[in-house]
Parts: sequence; structure tokens; C-alpha cells
Amino acid sequence: MVPTWQLRAAFARRLSAMYGTEVPAYTTLLDVAGQVNDEVAARDPDAGRLGGISRVTAERHGAIRVGTPAELRQAAQIFAAFGMHPVGFYDLRDGDEGAVPVVSTAFRPIGGEELDRNPFRVFTSLLTTSDRRFFDAGLAARVEAFLARRQLFPPELLALAERAEQTAGLPEPQAERLLTLAVAAFALSPEPVDRAWYTELERISAVAADIGGVTTTHINHLTPRVLDIDALYQRMAERGITMIDRIQGPPRWEGPDVLLRQTSFRALAEPRRFRAADGRVTVGSLRVRFGEVEARGIALTRAGRARYDHLMAETDRRMARSPGADRQAVARDLWRQGFPPTEHQLAVAHQAFFTYQPATDRPRDGRRPPADLAGLLTQGWLTAHPVVYEDFLPRSAAGIFRSNLTGDGTRDADLAGDPFDAHRLSEAIGRPVLDPFALCARQQDHSLRQALFTLQASAALRALDDGELVDTEPAGADPGVPDPAR
Repeated sequence: MVPTWQLRAAFARRLSAMYGTEVPAYTTLLDVAGQVNDEVAARDPDAGRLGGISRVTAERHGAIRVGTPAELRQAAQIFAAFGMHPVGFYDLRDGDEGAVPVVSTAFRPIGGEELDRNPFRVFTSLLTTSDRRFFDAGLAARVEAFLARRQLFPPELLALAERAEQTAGLPEPQAERLLTLAVAAFALSPEPVDRAWYTELERISAVAADIGGVTTTHINHLTPRVLDIDALYQRMAERGITMIDRIQGPPRWEGPDVLLRQTSFRALAEPRRFRAADGRVTVGSLRVRFGEVEARGIALTRAGRARYDHLMAETDRRMARSPGADRQAVARDLWRQGFPPTEHQLAVAHQAFFTYQPATDRPRDGRRPPADLAGLLTQGWLTAHPVVYEDFLPRSAAGIFRSNLTGDGTRDADLAGDPFDAHRLSEAIGRPVLDPFALCARQQDHSLRQALFTLQASAALRALDDGELVDTEPAGADPGVPDPAR
């Protein structure tokens, strides 16, 4: 048997190799990321604090786009074969410029051991034809009819994926077949594109055309992880690769790296075949695929995320007043004033998630462990280890999407949007969309409970049970979330 995690690792490697042949600049991105990671690991003994170098260099996330709930359910079945679950809900339809008519989730492993083995993720977007801000009733009906006629995933692939999910792996011959079919399903098709139909949808959004204007899906981008994204950004530009205008996410500063910083090279003009109204096939080009890179930080609690969002909004306000200012400098000054500057302060303020272990070198002095987290950490009873942020930021994702579009598209902001939330997306997928905050909270709570039990810290355990030691998710916030510690 080839177990699930090995299937996932092989899937990520093969997608990366395929995408490198399709988009050569992606290979350059991998080379530069590898060089930067090696240099950071050599000079910084703490470089592995947010994941060892083997995990960082193996890490990828991909992105695909589908058109209907049925296609999304089939994609979910394929990812389930690789131990990847839908986590998080992202709505990319709002924004002042370049709004994108999709809602998204990310399929990824959820257990700590599975993430350490291979943390591959696929950010998956669903076209929202029911949103009248983008699609009037007539165009929506035509898009839906077009999508109903296509088949993205062959039945053999879906059958193998279902079997792999049920048996947590496959025998080697079937595993090889699963991988071959899965990678082929996300390759760029040589089939000619109907130019008139594609152009009509492109007026709405280049993303809508990339989803509903073709008969297949494909990897839209793949993303390595880098330990110094600022250095990578500069080196890619030095190699003649045109990057988007800035790095998305929090600024670079002296304090802890949190959440996610992302950037990409601009979508490249790729040759594509087009079919004209008279049936003639010609060669043209499309700009829909790009190479993204990410730097991951510490996962924030809801309180920490609220503080982050406030600082981002204040950065926007100050940039609106002074449009010529350096955005990174403005944001960095705000972070220095308003964000905890150390991991210790993040932990005791319940702003970020950590796993905890009992300290092994604390001298025996006859004292009992205190019942507060600050005391447990300051007095050396516990050590805190940051939980890596495994998910995405809607604003950053939309920013990169917009930076790589050929135009802003059209959206009638006077019309009401179609309500969409995690519950509705769960119904579309046929599987629960898991809450990333709840997953992190369970991971933290499990480690803390074990550490306090080892220390025989009865007062602290009672405080944990009463919800006084760390912030916890509200009871019943996400009853369908499996415990990643099990």
C-alpha cells in the first residue's frame, strides 16, 4: 500500500514538475527560492522555528478554479484521496477594484503529523454565476449550460480517488494510475478556445473566462515557500522576471512573522489556440497563469486577527491621505506602535496560537506551577512553540488575482450580491468546510492540557477547563471539526 501522505507528496511533486514544463518562469522561481532558503538556513540557527527546512522546501500550494458545485464536489473527492480537507471560506467578490466572481476554500491536511509529512494545499475557487452584480440572468443561464456540457474529471479518476479515501491509500499499481490521472486532469489543455465566448466572459472578469470560457480546468499557479520573501522579490526582478507591484500581507518588521506574506511574477502571455466563428483555428495568447511565492508566519487567534485587520485598515487610510508614501514604511510604523513585538507577548495576550511543552531544565525550587499562562511561561514551567499559519488571506489572494488580471472587468455595485458563506459552500461541496481557528485552538488546547498534566499543575488545568488560561473557541462553534491530535 502507498499511504495517503505519500500519495499527497507524490501528487505535489508531479504537479510541480508538470507546471515547470508549462510555465518555465516557475522553474526560475523554484531555483531562486531554493537559493534563498539555503542561505537563510545557513546563517540563521532559528530558521526552522516555523517548520524545518525539509518541510519548507517541500511545501507548495496550488490553485484551481471550477464552475459548478458538481465540479467542486468531484475536486473534493480527488483531494480527499490525498488526505486534503476543505478548510476556510474566502469571498473574493467584494472590493473597490477588480472584484472576482468567485468564492473559495483551501483543501489541505489538518493533523499536525500530516502537515509535517507534507503540507500541500490547493486553493480552490468556485464561479458564482448566481451573483447578479457580475452575471445577468441570461448570461448566467448560458454559462451554466456551457459548464453542464463539460466533464473535468474522468470517472476512473473519481472511482480511484474514492477508493483511496476509504482505504487510506492504494496498492502501488492503482496508486500510480491515480497519480497519472490526477495530474493530467490539471494540465493545460491544447483544445482550441472559442474566442467569441471567451471574450464575452472576459468582459465580466478574466477569472470568469478562465473558468467558464474553456472546457477543462488547470493549475492556475503553484507556490513554493521561502524564508526571506523580500530577498526573493529583489532577485527575481534582477533576473528579468516582472513581479507584481508589492508583497501582499503584513510588513517586514523586527517583530514576529505572522500570517502570510505573498507575491508573484506577473501572468505571462502563453500561446493558446483559438477557434473563430467560421471554424478557423488560429494561435494567440492568454495571460491567466502566474508564479506565486509565500512566506508563512504564526497563526493568529480571532483577537490577533482583529488587531491585524485594524492595522491593515489604518494603513489603507493613511495611504489614501498620502498616496505617494512608502506603504511598507507606513505599515511598519503602525506595527511597531500597535502589534505585540515578541512571541511571548503574543502568547500571554492570546493573540496567536502556540503549542506548549513542559520545560525540562527548570530547577526544582519547591514551588507549584501558577494558574496563569504568563506565570507559567515567565517562571520557566512551559515553553511555547508557534503554530504555523496554514491558510490564506482573502485580501492578499484578491490582491494577487487583481495584479495579474488584464483588466478590472465589470460589476454592477448597485445590485445586491448573492449571499454566500461557509455553510452554503459546505452544502455545495458535500463536506464540512472546517474552521481554521477551531483547528488551531484544538491543537493548542491538546498540547497545553498534556503539558499541564505532566507538570501536575492542577490549578492551571482548572483554569484551562474554565476557559481562563487561554482564549478558546465558543462551545459548539464548529462541531464537525475532527480533532487533529487524534
